[in-house]
Amino acid sequence: MIIAQFIFFATLAGYFAFLWKIFEKAGQPKVAGFIPVYNVLVWLRMMKKPWWWLLLLIVPGVNFIMLTVMHIELVRAFGQRSLPQYLTAVFLPPVALALTAFKKDIKYTGLPDYKKEKKGTAREWGEAIVFAIVAATIIRTFFIEAFTIPTPSMEKSLLVGDYLFVSKTSYGARLPMTPVAVPLTHHTVPLLNVKSFTEWQKLPYYRLPGLGDVERFDATVFNFPEGDTVVVNLQEMSYYQLARMWGRENLHKDRFILPNGQMFTTGGLTVRPIDKRENYIKRTIGLPGEVLEVRERKIFIDGEQIEQPEGIQFNYHVRTKSALSSDVLKSKYGITITEEDKAKYRRNGYYDLPLTKTEAEIMRTMSSVDSIYIEPKRPHADLHIFPNHPDYSWTEDDFGPLHIPGAGMTFDLNIKNLPLYRRAIEVYEGNDLRTEGETIYINGVAADSYTFRQDYYFMMGDNRHNSADSRFWGFVPHDHVVGKAVFVWFSKEADGGIRWSRLFTKTR
Repeated sequence: MIIAQFIFFATLAGYFAFLWKIFEKAGQPKVAGFIPVYNVLVWLRMMKKPWWWLLLLIVPGVNFIMLTVMHIELVRAFGQRSLPQYLTAVFLPPVALALTAFKKDIKYTGLPDYKKEKKGTAREWGEAIVFAIVAATIIRTFFIEAFTIPTPSMEKSLLVGDYLFVSKTSYGARLPMTPVAVPLTHHTVPLLNVKSFTEWQKLPYYRLPGLGDVERFDATVFNFPEGDTVVVNLQEMSYYQLARMWGRENLHKDRFILPNGQMFTTGGLTVRPIDKRENYIKRTIGLPGEVLEVRERKIFIDGEQIEQPEGIQFNYHVRTKSALSSDVLKSKYGITITEEDKAKYRRNGYYDLPLTKTEAEIMRTMSSVDSIYIEPKRPHADLHIFPNHPDYSWTEDDFGPLHIPGAGMTFDLNIKNLPLYRRAIEVYEGNDLRTEGETIYINGVAADSYTFRQDYYFMMGDNRHNSADSRFWGFVPHDHVVGKAVFVWFSKEADGGIRWSRLFTKTR
């Protein structure tokens, strides 16, 4: 990593130290070598390449590929066309730039006529692979990206094993914020299990114009807001929830003793920037500026009850005279009973099943079912419901009222409601926030109000009692929004069977 960093920064320094002389040799204005962006445009013009190659330098992964291509093309334009010279341009670009600039016998010859130049098999394959990677990365970054449903939080609307296409253009593609990254990866390089990105260079948040805005009931993909810090051995869980359960000081150790007496090894902590946090998919329920409330599982927006999306599930407590046939329920009614459900029945004599309203009505008519009802959720002792504060005893079924912030909206602040907005003000909008008694200080100034700089959303899973969503960790900032799920292109069962009826279906 240290060697890679050295080469990276040495190359940046080399551009300013050597490009002016290279341009002078090629008959270009040497002052351009000292002007960022303009020097790249002159470089491209010198090699007779289109100006829009410059745009590819901001796409993660593609930028490294394009710079490598540009280094090779540069030395070729100065008559350096042997394998050692190509390898120097690829792996030691500062050396290649210095030789090209100051070695007297290296002259500008221009690029060869590619139409007349015979290509070897290796070069043809190499160019095809580079083109495929560049094209796929551009499509993935700016237009559409494949996404897999890993958990049942959106059942029955989206199933575990569904493969989706997520539209980046629906809300506007977000430009890469960590542009130096391995192409076609998210936060980890497969097999190697190492970071796929580096934070040597960061870009500010910017989103291209989209086809529309985030709307209620959209199946929205976003970066997990609490995914900024991750416990390596429990990456699927929120670090902040684990800290409330086990103590922050324990998570910063290599290992510690769990409450049950077992030893837990953390694997350390890792920090991720916004665009490299885990991808989540939930349904947008609350929009900026709205007041959201959940009363006995019914959702109210600005005091008015809204219709629940089709396919909403809740956990039903099902007592039966005897064990139910999972095969019959699956084939006849589409109701799934897992091995975990069966084990719970054997232990306790009842099932705890996620069911839609229609499925619950079907089970009520079964002669083997004694009773079926939803057991109300109660406040949790470990404070894992947002805002994770003892002054608020909200649950998954009874939550709020909560006023959702929007860009340009000013909210009154006091010690009582500060837990609702503290993370948004402090983490998502980058302010220094502290309290002294009843007084709130933002960036060192006493404040009784705050004007938010971006929109926020409230997301919920369709499998309401089996979804870690905004009821647990709060708002989703607009800069975390990735795109809109548009259709399922492939779907498979846990046993590997294909769900043919779901192929190429529109998401709902």
